[in-house]
Amino acid sequence: MELLILGLLLWSAAHLFGRAFPTTRQALAARLGEGPLKGGIAIVLALSVILMVIGYRSAPFVPVYDPPSWTIHVNNLLMLVAIALLGMGHSKGRARAWFRNPMLMGVTVWAFAHVLVNGDLASLILFLGLAAWANVQMAVIKAQEPDWERPTPGTLVGDLRLVVITIVAFAIITAVHTWLGVWPFPR
Repeated sequence: MELLILGLLLWSAAHLFGRAFPTTRQALAARLGEGPLKGGIAIVLALSVILMVIGYRSAPFVPVYDPPSWTIHVNNLLMLVAIALLGMGHSKGRARAWFRNPMLMGVTVWAFAHVLVNGDLASLILFLGLAAWANVQMAVIKAQEPDWERPTPGTLVGDLRLVVITIVAFAIITAVHTWLGVWPFPR
């Protein structure tokens, strides 16, 4: 469990570093160069993911609650929403102008969907920890940049492309879960 928590802390710190300590980040970028600094942050992020995965997979199963079977359906619906939100910020469609931080909102929806179907302590720590990070990140962004200018909406074709990519990504994620031994549908 310690590795899981350490991974969450590293993930959060690496993502919040530039916003929480902008002068320190600028000084490091000036001394090391922008590329090496971003490379160092990417290494910390990769290490955080590795720690979260190892920590989660090796954590003992400590039941907290027993999720009802119907939550699987809600989870899958929310996962489609989460994937769409994750892609929305980079889409060329009209939907990209709907939300300020669609990727962070996608992480929050993803985390909530997984809390619905996983009632053990390690899952709660992982998913609620990442949801907390995403919401803190959104609050910091809003505080530092209160005036948000909506991007120009794109085309309907861009929205249709996002729908197709969302469905394909959902199928791939389903396949990965199945490969890992987690069947994401009702039995």
